[in-house]
Amino acid sequence: MATDTSPPALITAVNGPVIRVKQAGRLAMHELVLIGPEHLLGEVVEIEGEQAVIQVFEDTTGLQPGLSVWGQGLPLFAELGPGIVGHIFDGTQRPLDQLAAQSGAFVRRGQVMPALDRDKLWSFTPTVQVGQVVQPGQVFGIVPETPRLSHRLLIPPELSGRLVEVAPAGVYTLRDRVAGLVDSLGQEHDLFLYHRWPVRRLRPYRRRHRPGEALFTGQRVVDFFFPLAKGGTAAIPGGFGTGKTITQHQLSKWADADIIVYIGCGERGNEMAGVLEDFPRLLDPRSGRPLLERTVLLANTSDMPVAAREASIYTGITIAEYYRDMGYHVALMADSTSRWAEALREIAGRLEEMPAEEGFPAYLASRLAEFYERAGLVETLAGDLGSVSIIGAVSPPGGDFSEPVTQHTKRFVSTFWALDKELASARYFPAINYMTSYSGYVSEVAAWWGQQAAGDWQAWRERALAILKEDQRLQNIVKLIGEDALPEDQKAIIYGARLLKEDFLQQSAYDSLDTYCPALKQVWMLRLLLQFIDGMQEAVRLRLPLYRVMGLPVVEELHRLKTSYPGDDAGSFQALAERLRAEINELMQKEVLAPA
Repeated sequence: MATDTSPPALITAVNGPVIRVKQAGRLAMHELVLIGPEHLLGEVVEIEGEQAVIQVFEDTTGLQPGLSVWGQGLPLFAELGPGIVGHIFDGTQRPLDQLAAQSGAFVRRGQVMPALDRDKLWSFTPTVQVGQVVQPGQVFGIVPETPRLSHRLLIPPELSGRLVEVAPAGVYTLRDRVAGLVDSLGQEHDLFLYHRWPVRRLRPYRRRHRPGEALFTGQRVVDFFFPLAKGGTAAIPGGFGTGKTITQHQLSKWADADIIVYIGCGERGNEMAGVLEDFPRLLDPRSGRPLLERTVLLANTSDMPVAAREASIYTGITIAEYYRDMGYHVALMADSTSRWAEALREIAGRLEEMPAEEGFPAYLASRLAEFYERAGLVETLAGDLGSVSIIGAVSPPGGDFSEPVTQHTKRFVSTFWALDKELASARYFPAINYMTSYSGYVSEVAAWWGQQAAGDWQAWRERALAILKEDQRLQNIVKLIGEDALPEDQKAIIYGARLLKEDFLQQSAYDSLDTYCPALKQVWMLRLLLQFIDGMQEAVRLRLPLYRVMGLPVVEELHRLKTSYPGDDAGSFQALAERLRAEINELMQKEVLAPA
């Protein structure tokens, strides 16, 4: 980072994470600056003549008027290259694991370290030749980043031209030039194993496609009832204790994505510590390798500077877009966007901007829209298909979904997993309310589910939801007159909905078998439960008491489906379906033929 040699700007006022400077005529909007003798990192957020306002990404204790501020001549950027996956960074992409090894558990103010290790050796294999004309985003080399991930080195999006030098296959560091390129103006550019990209700037692509493949997560209520497509957007709103973080952890562990970018934005430090402890031990069900080998962690916890919290979202989405440009499918978890919005509110207050609803800045909606717009299934500049799926947690105070962050988020996401305080208090997890949640990708992923299930997935889903909705209506009557006063056909609905809720929707993150449910098992579980509900309704039609149907031995097997059947053998489910059919038929024949 080259320091500007012009006379420095001078601090005139300090207000928390915001400082004001004079003699700032050479500074530009969003330019990085170094502040004071400790060279604290900051970013220009407002300019008026020779005056400028800067948000500081570190603790400003000790700053005072008169101290110097040096412009760096470049915006806040992310370093993009091998060495990102499997590591943890802060909101400005400082490597926290390397900083801890250097200075202990606490990050010192002004402590600077490159995001990517400059001395680590990487095995480079070129995919281009000298004299070849290359285009922006084209792959020019391969580096094995982890045992399961090939890092595809890309021509930076703003460069194109003819290659005049390509290093032979071998071992190189990030400092080594591995290729040289001459552009149409005759200017030569060096290519390294990494490049920089401004985090607030969208990375380009050829065209955007409508998402069509499900982002399978192994969580039944998500996959079957409220699916998310690869390249889609989703929100998980919920009050304190409803399970937002554990839900995102589950999605991070089991989502069918090549790369997971997990942003801990303003959350408690012990939650990120839990991720660091769990992920190295957990194995990816697809590859059998540790989950950390496909995960990038960004931590800006509640005790870290608020301005860096605001930057962490942009750093994370830039990293996600970079791996998308390699042709990978990326899932980004933002936990939580409410804390990010609170950072915007605090900084806006320090800037003395006019507040809007509940004190949030007037541009809150546009910032949220810009963030979620960076999701998508795209054709990359190299012609590959890659995607970024964004799953943002929202923490409305008191669980009030009418507050601004939740309401604006609903405008920009297509899938809404609403967490319910009453369900969580009843120890029912995932506490996703099936009445207020929705998905805009049902028709898009129907074809994908049709390949997984030998039947009409959409019809099964709609029927199950219809039973749950009818049960919701009947529960209001039950509160008035009691369940025993209901007619048998309505009791069958209530019993059937109870089976769906307890034996299908409810899922334990701590059960080794139930924590992840394959698509085949999800389909068979719901088919068996619906088959049993059909049996109950037929019994009602024949005027048989429901308790006789509920007392069939096969019912115990239905209760144990999620914890006893691994889900990789369709034969075991078919045998259970035959047994269920036989027991119901035997009961009906016995009751119908019994003498009056």
